[in-house]
Amino acid sequence: MNATSTARASTAAAVASPGSADDALPARVRLGSAGSNARRRRRRNLIRSDHEPPSWEVRALSPLAIIAVWQSVSVIGWLPQDVLAPPSRVLSTLGSLISDGTLTTALSVSVQRAGFGFALGSLIALGAALPVGLTRSGEAIIDPPMQMLRTLPLLGLVPLFIVWFGIGEAPKILLVALGVCVPLYLNAVGALRSIDSDLYELADALDLTAWQRFRHVIIPGALPGTLVGVRQALAFAWLALIVAEQMSATAGLGFMINNARDFLQTDTIVVGLLTYAALGLITDAAVRVAERRALRWRTEGTSR
Repeated sequence: MNATSTARASTAAAVASPGSADDALPARVRLGSAGSNARRRRRRNLIRSDHEPPSWEVRALSPLAIIAVWQSVSVIGWLPQDVLAPPSRVLSTLGSLISDGTLTTALSVSVQRAGFGFALGSLIALGAALPVGLTRSGEAIIDPPMQMLRTLPLLGLVPLFIVWFGIGEAPKILLVALGVCVPLYLNAVGALRSIDSDLYELADALDLTAWQRFRHVIIPGALPGTLVGVRQALAFAWLALIVAEQMSATAGLGFMINNARDFLQTDTIVVGLLTYAALGLITDAAVRVAERRALRWRTEGTSR
């Protein structure tokens, strides 16, 4: 009875003075509550960090580690230099190719090809995705040929493109456009179909015109998924460009790599491949910056 009376008295005191309620709780309960609060704070921090990309210094650590290992195994002799040139030799070759203008000329030609191909492929992809993602008739008519196009290998189209368009710039640009078209189309269609139906009901309730519906509902709703498709399409653009520049090219990064292959110049080949990789990283970073700015409303909404 004394223990029961004591417990009731402590409970009554805790209720009478809310400020000292934590003091009235047992130590084990207080520690458990503090631990759960700490875990919730850590989860909030983890969720918040997902929306904040790491700094470029952190992102550069793994490439620098790969270069250090590559140089080490080359110096030790585990990796013969006639098989793969070490980074020091690749860096020296890079300086030589820049100083004599070989790399800059090849880079400008390849960037122009990729730019024209990306623009053409984006127009085709978005032009096909809009009717497919928004109408049943568009899905029935346009989607089957696009799905067939998705399964065609780029290398298998090279001989046919040469027969149709010759060995000029047209087949190279069309191959890049084909590599861009498929991933952008698939992501744009998926983004259009994932728009919340409540938004369309709201547009009907507000009696929005077709243009207002497209501007305020369709574009914001489909933009996140479409930008993901743009990033994938840019990666495929550079991959398709590598294939396209193997077709009797007389200029560009692919032409430079082919010449280096004939003379077993692995350092020049590595310079060309690293240039492709750098172009991919630069364009992907540019799209990520544009994505953060265009979708700033989504980040601000989750942080509130």
